[in-house]
Order: sequence, then structure tokens, then C-alpha cells
Amino acid sequence: MRPSDSNILNGSKSSSIEAAVSALRDDELVAIPTETVYGLAARASSRTAVNKIFKVKGRPSNHPLILHIAKISDLEKWTKDLPNVARTLVDHYWPGPLTIVVQRNEKVCDEITGGRNTVAIRCPDHKITTELLKRLDDAIVAPSANRFGKVSPTTAEHVASDLGDDVKFILDGGECAIGLESTIIDCTTTPPQLLRAGAITVEQIKTECLITVVPASGESRASGMLDKHYAPECKIELFDDRMRAETRLLELRQHGTTSEILDFADDLAQYAHSLYARLRDADERNIEVIIAVKPISAGIGSAINERLQKAANRS
Repeated sequence: MRPSDSNILNGSKSSSIEAAVSALRDDELVAIPTETVYGLAARASSRTAVNKIFKVKGRPSNHPLILHIAKISDLEKWTKDLPNVARTLVDHYWPGPLTIVVQRNEKVCDEITGGRNTVAIRCPDHKITTELLKRLDDAIVAPSANRFGKVSPTTAEHVASDLGDDVKFILDGGECAIGLESTIIDCTTTPPQLLRAGAITVEQIKTECLITVVPASGESRASGMLDKHYAPECKIELFDDRMRAETRLLELRQHGTTSEILDFADDLAQYAHSLYARLRDADERNIEVIIAVKPISAGIGSAINERLQKAANRS
């Protein structure tokens, strides 16, 4: 049964933001809109609140969370020994869909980092969440507002469907503008490493900041680095072109398998914006197989293909 949407608040109202701030101060969980996806927020200074996130999401306790701050100057409250590469990136891309991994200070609790000496931080580009952070006068941790490993939410209704009354309030900020999670760059390595692809690409960083970012190596140490993630209930099959996808669609339908093609051709922004909503919609309609045509690996296309591959992994 679909949960009630009664905890959804109009995020454009000052009273809604104030109610969310009050809930966060009381160690409750609140869902927030960002330009990427909706986040499940807890006050970063409260171990009690942070631990609730792991329980509600069913998230492994060693899987780090991302700190969200209101402005660049707040970095100093949570980090130490900030490298020049990190300063360059945040000066260029914040607020925006970029997360940096840097050295934490003693204010960051182990629950946030999975016991690591590093912390992932970003400054979201959404006026509702920025206002909430300013009023709260604290950072929040905010992984995607869904059960662990499942498809991330890009509307308030998605959050309500997934989490129901496990979240005190859901601030409705409309559809997320981008639709995919932030790019994550580990700034503690030399050269810096790409831990998760997003709207800000390594090619863009190279051109605009003269910083070379290399592929990730080593252990999983940030959100989205697991091999299986962002997974709907339906099976995902990946194809390089439309013609092969249509041939496969015919085969599946001849065997009575409910299936459909997911393809936005060269419109990468629309593909990213609509991907998670389409996967969720397919599950609601009991589609058994989604035949996804992979976009070109340029711009945000690399991030789309990364999400599709993880969604397609069945083990």
C-alpha cells in the first residue's frame, strides 16, 4: 500500500523550512531537494540522528555519508590540511554537483566517515536546501532518500513512496534539475581520483581548472562505488544502438515478457533528468525488462552509463 503523502511540505514556504529545521534539531530525519537527487538529511553534529539514516535506509555502517554545507567558508569547520586542488575545485564549481573527499577534523564523527580519516563534502545548489542550512547553522549528512541500493528519488513523491513515515518531513522542491548524483573527486590522492561520475566531468575539470583527474583505484570509499547500485526491481539489459535494442524487444515480447526500450538518443540532459523516474515508473507498471540504449560517453553520458551498468548488475 502506498504511504500517505501527508508529511510532504511545500519547500518554498518559510514555515515549511522552519518546521524542517526544528525537526533536524530534534534529531529527526528530513528529506530535502537538491539539484541532483533528493537527500535524506540528518544534523551532522548529532551521532543519534546520523545513526538513524543507516537504520532507515538499511545502509551498511561502513559506507560513508556526504556532508552538505551552506557555503565554501564552512569547509574550515569540518576539514584540515585542505589541499590546493580542493580549493580550486570548490572555488570553480560550488555551489553545484561536485563532492570532494578531503581530510576530516575532530568535529566529524566516525559514523559519517565509516571510521575513515577522510570526509566527503559538497555545497548543494538549491535555494530551499541552502536556506535550510543557513537557518540550521550546522551541516547535514544527506545520502539519497531511498532504501539502500535502490533507485534514487528525483521528486518528493518518490521519497514518500520509498520511506513513508520513516522521515519526519519531505520538503518539496519540485523535480531535481539534473537527476543524477554528484561527481565525487578524491582530493587526498595525487593525482586526484574520480570516485563517482556526475554532471561535472573530468574533461571539464581538465579544461577549466587544469587539473588531471584519474580513475578510481583501491577500496570502495564513497557513495555509489559499489558494483550494484541504483537498481530497480525490473531487469536492465544494455545495448549500444537502437536497432539491436528493437530486435531484443521483439524477441522478449514474442516470449510474453513485458518489456520496453529506454532511449533518449543524443539528449544527454534529458536522459539524466528522466532516468530514475523512468526506472521507477517501469516498476510501478510491472515491466519485467528495460532495454536501455547507452548514450555516448561524452559529458554527463559517462555518468548515465555508469548508473545503467550498476543498475544492470544482478549479483
